[in-house]
Amino acid sequence: MECKGSKQGAFFVLEVSGRMDALTSQGFETECMNCLEAGDTRVVADLGGLEYISSAGLRSILSAAKKLKAGGGDLAFCGLSGIVAEVFTVSGFAKLLPVYATREEALARS
Repeated sequence: MECKGSKQGAFFVLEVSGRMDALTSQGFETECMNCLEAGDTRVVADLGGLEYISSAGLRSILSAAKKLKAGGGDLAFCGLSGIVAEVFTVSGFAKLLPVYATREEALARS
């Protein structure tokens, strides 16, 4: 898994690609915590490049979302497709966390 980050207005966007599994999922949580420590509390995770996500990846996402919320921020998602979108739907994460079809929609929220 690879995470590339960039500041876009009031948001910090993490472009996530590859596979988020037991070996790599901690990296996502670490990136989110780095954002929080840097004062970037509004994070958008663009999962358009993510090919696979395991239950370990879901746990990492949930943990990061809780920590960002506790720090006064939030975590939203965009670009889900294929198996990643299916896993988000089946697991209930698509109802639990804010999910947008496009990055533009995620960045346009207030």
